[in-house]
Amino acid sequence: MSLNDQLDKFKRQQVKCQSTLSSIASSRAAAPPLRRPVPAAITQKPKPPDGAKFSNDTERLQLINSIRKSPVGAQIKRVIDLLFETRQAFTPELINEACHVDMKANKAVFDSMRKNPKAHYDGRRFSYKAEHNVNDKSQLLSLIYKNPDGIAVIDLKDAYPNVMEDLQALKASEDIWLLSNSQEDIAYPNDFKCEIKVHDDFKALYRDTDAPSDMMDVEKELLKNGLKAATDTAARRAAAQMQGIPMNKPKSKKKKKQEISKRTKLTNAHLPELFQSLNATSSRN
Repeated sequence: MSLNDQLDKFKRQQVKCQSTLSSIASSRAAAPPLRRPVPAAITQKPKPPDGAKFSNDTERLQLINSIRKSPVGAQIKRVIDLLFETRQAFTPELINEACHVDMKANKAVFDSMRKNPKAHYDGRRFSYKAEHNVNDKSQLLSLIYKNPDGIAVIDLKDAYPNVMEDLQALKASEDIWLLSNSQEDIAYPNDFKCEIKVHDDFKALYRDTDAPSDMMDVEKELLKNGLKAATDTAARRAAAQMQGIPMNKPKSKKKKKQEISKRTKLTNAHLPELFQSLNATSSRN
């Protein structure tokens, strides 16, 4: 066979091989991909044991159950706190949704809320009832000016959420006075036009009371009446003694009653009743 014949035969074999490869590739593309079998242990989800059912809301249900089994007083406080913090009106259904107190199912809670002095019930809704019906600083100032004898701060604390900040602001602007006694703070209007009536017996008691001249005696009297003294004279004297500073106790001085005589210089002639004794003495002489 000549060289040309061999070359033609080789070319025909190449064409045949190429067609075979093309047919194999087309047949593989049309066939679906092979999948490996997955073990049944992986595909099947484990089943929980019988009788073991858990809820995703278990903690919430436990909380609701504990609230509804709590004493009546605890449930009332929970409702009052809700009304105080929100200052909104709630139906029993809304109260149940907000704080889990079922007032429809618990008649004792419902009846107690209707009689509670801190709650107002209009027949349908409950709302918070403050001691004084004021809602802002201007109304607060007006209320204080209507009470020239003073109004207790403890009665104003629940008026509205930021009432204490408004009281301090009114004090800083000198619109009111905030004074303290041994038990509570009192708010007074800063208005000298206000007439404060003082009982005559109180005036007489004030005039007839003799204050001790020694501060230690003053402090003892304050302690007897349940008041705390602002000074500590005993400690101050002890510290002075340790430092060698002499501190003499004040001596009580008795006032000598001054009588009017002939030698008394008369400078208050417009008060003749002061000189009756002098005139009587002169007439006897």
